[in-house]
Amino acid sequence: MKSTLLDLPLQPDDQRKSTFQTILSTPSLVAGGIMLVLLIGLAVLAPVISPYQPSEQNLYAFLKPPSAEHWLGTDQLGRDVFSRLIYAARSDLKIMVLAEIIPFCTGVFLGMLAGYYGKWVDSVISLVTDTFIAFPFYLIVIIVAFASGAGQRGIYITFILVGWIVFARVTRGLSASFRKQEWIASAQTLGLSGVRIILRHLLPNVLPQAVVVLMTDMVGLLVAIVTLGYLGIGIAPPTPDWGTMIADGQSFITTAWWLSAVPGFAVVYTGIALSLTGDGLADLWRRK
Repeated sequence: MKSTLLDLPLQPDDQRKSTFQTILSTPSLVAGGIMLVLLIGLAVLAPVISPYQPSEQNLYAFLKPPSAEHWLGTDQLGRDVFSRLIYAARSDLKIMVLAEIIPFCTGVFLGMLAGYYGKWVDSVISLVTDTFIAFPFYLIVIIVAFASGAGQRGIYITFILVGWIVFARVTRGLSASFRKQEWIASAQTLGLSGVRIILRHLLPNVLPQAVVVLMTDMVGLLVAIVTLGYLGIGIAPPTPDWGTMIADGQSFITTAWWLSAVPGFAVVYTGIALSLTGDGLADLWRRK
């Protein structure tokens, strides 16, 4: 039987072109990716593009409205809001990413263990998960903040304690369903160890869904960071933080609305960017 051009395998260049076209045909992924690139670019280049130092005060220019000199106005201490905004993005995004690394890795691994082995392993991990779920998140945050002091350390400790739960629950269900598939049985027949099956076979299959959950969880983590800053138990001054900026501008909401509105918009913008990226990745992987 003669082969046709349609039967020929795709060459590497064709595969890259096909993948690129698939990405471009996913509007939410493109929009979210562009928004994230702009945000990360502002945060990374903050020391270069910032017209003022974030803590630089000028009491002669307090509560100035947006102008050519101060693009987003100034606050009650005469500090440039735009400079503080992008430096706050630098602080909040860094904490958001770093605080997710250990919970993500821990949750994915524990979830795969519970789903693959089942029985007593699943019972123990599920018991620990249910125990942490029983405690309100912000209650744990407040307890840790009082024990370790306000600041970044309390945020990291809290999310190491409870942040892994959502990933463990998702990967547990996926791993339990994959355990019944023929390709897992084939790997077991070949004598592969459980850990090798989990890392080499289960992980690539559960990772896409875990990454989608990660993007959604980052939105919740960002809101938590901003909320803690607003309550005064988050990032300690003088480090700029969106939550602190919103709290500082609350007293001037009728006369200097931009003080709270600008960081509030930044939080919404970041949440939308992460959500669109997560939805786009989910759509992309469903097509494969």
